Amino acid sequence: MYAMSTIVEATVPAEQFALAETLSGVPETEVRMVRLVAHGADHVMPFLWAGCEDTDRLNDALANDPSTESVDLLADFDGECLFRVEWATRVRVLVSIVVEEGATILDASGQGDTWHLQIFFPRHDRVAETDEFCEQYGIDLSLERVNRLSEAAEYGHLGLTERQYDTLVTAYEAGYYDVPRTVNQEELAEHFDVSHQALSERLRRAHETVITNALYHKLHRRDHDVSPRMRHEVDT
Repeated sequence: MYAMSTIVEATVPAEQFALAETLSGVPETEVRMVRLVAHGADHVMPFLWAGCEDTDRLNDALANDPSTESVDLLADFDGECLFRVEWATRVRVLVSIVVEEGATILDASGQGDTWHLQIFFPRHDRVAETDEFCEQYGIDLSLERVNRLSEAAEYGHLGLTERQYDTLVTAYEAGYYDVPRTVNQEELAEHFDVSHQALSERLRRAHETVITNALYHKLHRRDHDVSPRMRHEVDT
C-alpha cells in the first residue's frame, strides 16, 4: 500500500509561499508556475505564466515582491506574459520539503491570497511526512484532495478536481468532442456562467491533468527535468 504513487491537490496561503504582495496588489491577475524543480531546491528558477492586461504594472509588482530575487519578462502574448523568476529563500523552503520527500510539484497556480498546488508523490506514506514537515516550518499546507493513481484510474477522475470533471463530462455530453462539434466553448462558458477565458483554461488544465496522470510513469522514465506537461507549456 505504501509504495503506491499519489497525486495530492493542496492549497497554501500566498504569504507563506510566494507573491503575496503581487497577488494582492494586482488582484485581477492569476499566475502559474510551469517549471518548479530542476535539480533540487537550490536551483529553483521557474517559468511563470501570468494573465494581466497591464504588463508594466505586473512586471513592477513582481520585481518588487519580497519573494523574488530577479524577474525577467520573456514574452508577452496579448495579456498572457511569460516570466523567468529566481525566488527568495522563503519560497525555496516549501520546495525543499517537497524535494526532500522525493515528490514533484506538477502544477502551482496563485490568485488572491492562495496558491493551489498539485504534487506527485512516488510513495503514499510521504504525503503525511510532508504535511508534518510543513507544520514544523509553520506552513499551512491544506490537503484538499488525495488520489492514489490506481484509484484515480479506476473511477475515471485521474486526479481531476470535481469542477474539472464536471466540465469534461458536460462538454462530452454536449458534443464538444464530436466531429464536427455541436457546441463551442462560448456556449459551454455560458452554461457554467464563466468567461470564455476561464472555461478555456479549465478545459486545458483538465486535459493536461488526464494526460499527465495517465502517462506519468511511462514519460517519467525519460528522465525529464520537468514534468511532460510543464515542458509542453514552456515550448509553446
